[in-house]
Amino acid sequence: MISKRLSYDKLLCSVSLLLVGLGIVMVYSAGAIKAQEKYGDPYFFLKKQLLWALIGFAVMVWAMNRDYRTFQKYVLPLFLLSLFLLVLVLVPSIGVRVNNARRWIRVFGISFQPSELAKLSIVLLMARLLAGTADRGERFGKHFLVPLILSGLLCGLIILQPHFGMAAILLCAVLALCFVAGVRLSHLSIMVLVVGALAVLLVLAYPYARTRVMTRLDPHHASSKAVHQTNQSIYALGPGGLLGRGLGDSFGKLGYLPESHTEFIFAVVGEETGFVGSLLVVFLFGILLWRGTRIALRAPDLFGAYAAMGITFTIVAQAAINFGVVVGLLPITGLPLPLVSFGGTSLVITFLCIGILLSISRYQTARGRLA
Repeated sequence: MISKRLSYDKLLCSVSLLLVGLGIVMVYSAGAIKAQEKYGDPYFFLKKQLLWALIGFAVMVWAMNRDYRTFQKYVLPLFLLSLFLLVLVLVPSIGVRVNNARRWIRVFGISFQPSELAKLSIVLLMARLLAGTADRGERFGKHFLVPLILSGLLCGLIILQPHFGMAAILLCAVLALCFVAGVRLSHLSIMVLVVGALAVLLVLAYPYARTRVMTRLDPHHASSKAVHQTNQSIYALGPGGLLGRGLGDSFGKLGYLPESHTEFIFAVVGEETGFVGSLLVVFLFGILLWRGTRIALRAPDLFGAYAAMGITFTIVAQAAINFGVVVGLLPITGLPLPLVSFGGTSLVITFLCIGILLSISRYQTARGRLA
């Protein structure tokens, strides 16, 4: 029985807005010099991030004030749209190639990254499919194989871009939701082994991926070019000390640290705000994990529970991978830090995800379907 509408989760909303506010400050700090050199305007990245933050905030407010169950009827159209856009981005005359990857579509001067939309669409599709088959005993068919086949289509197209980091997040979210939904561990184990074997083959097939993995496995024998980004990231973090150099005083962003306002923005955070500031960012994502899991456990139906769990997992897992890349524990993936890094598509879609989470929180019960 659906409970009456309650107030939204204010702590989750506050933490999300705090991360976005921190991101806006750090995008300006990390990107002002590059913006001046490339566009002749030190405020270029700041103005774009502010615009996308306002749009994202409006999207979040819209989503949180809708009954989350109404999103179920948009699941299939959203999945088909994601599939179409992922095919479209591979067309040479349409997809924009940056750094040997074709991940963006540019329309009327605005760049859009279809894989970000695909991440949300597969979570909602999985939530609907798993909730719809939970009590029908279809453990290996509709309950497992169909979701994996559909997610495999999206992953395959994302790998062709190529974007291994996003494909890994998407597939891990699918497997995590299957685990939460009670799929047999034997089935999941087989899939993990299959996915692991495919990952090894893909790493061997793509030289740049193989270089990145080997750089982490054996950094002492890697070329200086291969370890440049990771080394510069660590060089930026180190001098930050306990309290940092101070806002705007990063040396890494002065042309030494590539992608300082996007993938490696956390390194600038560490350099300018120190260990305390870095720990605060990690702590904020920890709160997001706690509140998102709490919403999932208290959701009044399985669709809400699975959707909340999937959304929370994708945001926090992506943040964890970004942290791992910046400190040199993981290979470079190209994944931004959610809500913090510069990027319109990522920011707006993450705002939409938070809005759906807040919508689910308005209908939570003392004891939900997963509690």
